Amino acid sequence: MKAEIQTLHNVWAAHRSINVTDGHQISFNELTNSIVSTGPISFFIIDFYDMSISHVSDSVYEIHGLNPGSITINDILCLLHPDDIKFVIKAEEFLTTFFINKVGRDKLMSYKISYNYRVRLKNGNYVLFNHQALMLTLDKTGGYGKSLIINTRIDHLGHTPNYKISLIGLHGEPSFMNLSIDENTEVPISFSKREIDIIKNISKGLNSGEIADKLFIAESTVKQHRKNILTKAECKNTAQLVKTCILHGLI
Repeated sequence: MKAEIQTLHNVWAAHRSINVTDGHQISFNELTNSIVSTGPISFFIIDFYDMSISHVSDSVYEIHGLNPGSITINDILCLLHPDDIKFVIKAEEFLTTFFINKVGRDKLMSYKISYNYRVRLKNGNYVLFNHQALMLTLDKTGGYGKSLIINTRIDHLGHTPNYKISLIGLHGEPSFMNLSIDENTEVPISFSKREIDIIKNISKGLNSGEIADKLFIAESTVKQHRKNILTKAECKNTAQLVKTCILHGLI
């Protein structure tokens, strides 16, 4: 596991900030509005400049048995299931390429990254968690600064990682779901801001009429969006859609 952890450090080191002063940063409101929690969570902020961590939640002890006051990034990485660490390495490498070639590195702070893997609990068992990462700061060259990491326990939805990545767009950016790290030629599933708004309201139990009133659009428009969303997500019904979107960190 030590070799794999060092490889992951190398991936981050190639893109981390080389300046102490951050050139850009996300606002607090954008940060709080982007957080999704569907189960027990732990969180921390990592500074890629020196790999230090801060703002560690007390729940890391209750969930994983780690001391929030002395925890290191390697302590956290050692919690990953040995069979999932290689996916995490590939995922981080894939994300770098995807932002450069598909989205634009300047939009790193306009997306929340989401994928899932198994993590060790305090009792020694491994269960499925959803990993969400939100870049908080970048330096003037676009180097990685600080990032908020949120891990949410989701074993009530499944037990095996899907080894897919989702990018959730913030402030109007489109979202991409179910990206495969091994199939670079595939067309990513993309949801517009309007579609995301509708998905979030579906997850709250609202029907098409209620969603139409809330978003100030026609009910027929909502129904058409719902059909398009199910087709894009390759889901047969609303229940499957909500589960899929939770697994990918969309809601």
